[in-house]
Amino acid sequence: MRDVAIVNYKQTPATRDSLATNELQMLQSVIQGVIKESGVELSDMDFVCSGSCDYLAGAAFAFVEAIEAVGPFPPIKESHVEMDGAWALYEAVLKIRTGEADSALIYGFGKSSPGDLRSVLSLQLDPYYLAPLWLDTISAAALQAAQCLDKGVLSEADMAAVVSRSRANAKSVAGTQLSGDYSIEELLAEPTFVSPLRMHDCAPITDGASVMIIATPEKARQWCDTPVVISGLDNRIESSMPTLRDLTVSRSTETAGKAAGVGSKPVEFAELHAPFSHQEILLQKALGLDASVDINPSGGALAANTMMAAGLDRIGHAAKMIQSGRYTRGVAHATSGSCLQHNLVAVLEAVS
Repeated sequence: MRDVAIVNYKQTPATRDSLATNELQMLQSVIQGVIKESGVELSDMDFVCSGSCDYLAGAAFAFVEAIEAVGPFPPIKESHVEMDGAWALYEAVLKIRTGEADSALIYGFGKSSPGDLRSVLSLQLDPYYLAPLWLDTISAAALQAAQCLDKGVLSEADMAAVVSRSRANAKSVAGTQLSGDYSIEELLAEPTFVSPLRMHDCAPITDGASVMIIATPEKARQWCDTPVVISGLDNRIESSMPTLRDLTVSRSTETAGKAAGVGSKPVEFAELHAPFSHQEILLQKALGLDASVDINPSGGALAANTMMAAGLDRIGHAAKMIQSGRYTRGVAHATSGSCLQHNLVAVLEAVS
């Protein structure tokens, strides 16, 4: 199958509340921006794929309105996943690898501020046994964190260290939401939110949109001086019933990482989609990343977490860092579902 390369990536500034700006307006600005930066036209895209969640908008087929941002007439080849934009990327990669397209535009977007995100995401749980209980995402993650602490997999100080590094790294990223210098002692002194999680252990609510252009390496070189090759890509899913799996490990991430070829060469950095501080540690262990690997140099989801785009952001930030010359090989990860249920792993490399 053919190789696939990332041409460009762009996101809106991360904000807690976009106020009157709707999803279409957010998308239109960022899509036009990435098209202009890449020196291409929308008509050059053989395929368009998006990721979003209709539950955020509270209306069936709400994603259809957002298609106006790419101009659906004349008719285009378009698809949508009710998931993070990282899985829209996965579908687009398959299109290119199988020869059905040479280029693709991918976008993910979410406006979480109008509703109760904790409750909305409880609908990802098993629809018969767990969803009716309205176990919200933070409470589920707190149960996972408590298991990790009880088993000695990590400590509260380890979780605080993750947050401290995230906020510090985010200072160098334009348009991020949370950044600054915080010591581990300062963070541990804050009260618990949903025990054992503190507020800073949870990713912030973020409104925004992200866009990416991918293509065959040959076409990518025409549009970009420094394309980034997706040398490995895989995703695996576990049971929707948290009681049927060990929450102190992430088997699906481990399996996806091996299938994507994470360990075939040295890894310099990793962008991990961890909406909760303890999950970053679990992902790091699952992918076999040691202390020499830079973890979330962008700040990760704890700095900005656009629902249905944060996973795509990890891949996009990783590509940008390789394009800047800072790194040559890295790992990007996206997650979906409760307690790291569904995980996607991508390996990115600079074109030699």
